[in-house]
Amino acid sequence: MQCALYDADRCRSCQWIELSVDQQIAKKMADLRQLLADSPPECWLPPVSGPERGFRNKAKMVVSGSVERPLLGMLKRDGSAEDLTDCPLYPPSFLPVFTVLKAFIPRAGLTPYNVARRRGELKYLLLTESRYDGAMMLRFVLQSTSKLEQLRTALPWLQAQLPQLKVISVNIQPVHMAIMEGPQEIWLTEQSALAERFNDVPLWIRPQSFFQTNPAVASALYAAARDWVRELPVTHMWDLFCGVGGFGLHCATPEMQLTGIEIAPEAIACARQSARELGLTRLAFQALDSTQFATGQQQVPELVLVNPPRRGIGQALCEYLNAMAPQYIIYSSCNARTMAQDIALLTGYRLVRAQLFDMFPHTAHYEVLSLLQRN
Repeated sequence: MQCALYDADRCRSCQWIELSVDQQIAKKMADLRQLLADSPPECWLPPVSGPERGFRNKAKMVVSGSVERPLLGMLKRDGSAEDLTDCPLYPPSFLPVFTVLKAFIPRAGLTPYNVARRRGELKYLLLTESRYDGAMMLRFVLQSTSKLEQLRTALPWLQAQLPQLKVISVNIQPVHMAIMEGPQEIWLTEQSALAERFNDVPLWIRPQSFFQTNPAVASALYAAARDWVRELPVTHMWDLFCGVGGFGLHCATPEMQLTGIEIAPEAIACARQSARELGLTRLAFQALDSTQFATGQQQVPELVLVNPPRRGIGQALCEYLNAMAPQYIIYSSCNARTMAQDIALLTGYRLVRAQLFDMFPHTAHYEVLSLLQRN
């Protein structure tokens, strides 16, 4: 893929961009095979990829420059700013929004936060688009509430220019650290969530709830998990680290009992809303720590699906699963290294199948779906 930002040495985030998609996938598969060399799957399914450009549904833009001439992009290690509004990973619908936002920032008097001087208000702009209906969510990450009323006053102009902005909020992040968001969210619109739909399954995106950034490949990942589960003789499953419920909502049937666990309340609110829309009454989504929930139970279902953060599920949960011995474990991972470490700890299981999903083109990162069965 050609990228003017990369060619001009303005951004090197896509370190594999000079390789073809086939070459990238081959390197990722080689890495995955090496990580699983001690316990290879009985069946390797073919890797799944998606578009190489315009695939992202979310932009996380550091705001820098001046209030009169804001830059939206990133800060380099030397502190210099780079505008990334023309990044080819974003869909064409993003650039007009960025252009209007650059005009809105001075209108609202939102001085970009200066990291070196520790002054200013506007730290980040977070933009998310629904591929279902084109609606967008915009979040302003501010250092404090001091400019909140100015922002409210100027907001009608922004909404008139960009009617696709259905959800707008302010997040307060007062700490002088490279933290994307703080705990306080202030709504500026009546609507608080974007509607999304993967494989005819309704999903919802709210602030402070994790959602995959590559919809095309995420849809394929959820569909694969659904197909795997429906091949298994299970009527009861857990969906741990469930996020907005993407896996569980795809795998559930009216007859199946399913419990989804996620520590983020906003994500659980999304999952519950989707379950109501689907009319699934045997689903229970709870805002709890997944490991604490699981290890506190005296019985386990036939299937446990885990989709942990990069750190993996860890020794405590692996030991619990070994002891309680569910018949099947489906493990979705964005970090194959920690997944391989966890699989090595799951000594009572064999790896039946694994499949790579190229969720992060032009980088070394990828997603893996694997099925383990009790020996």
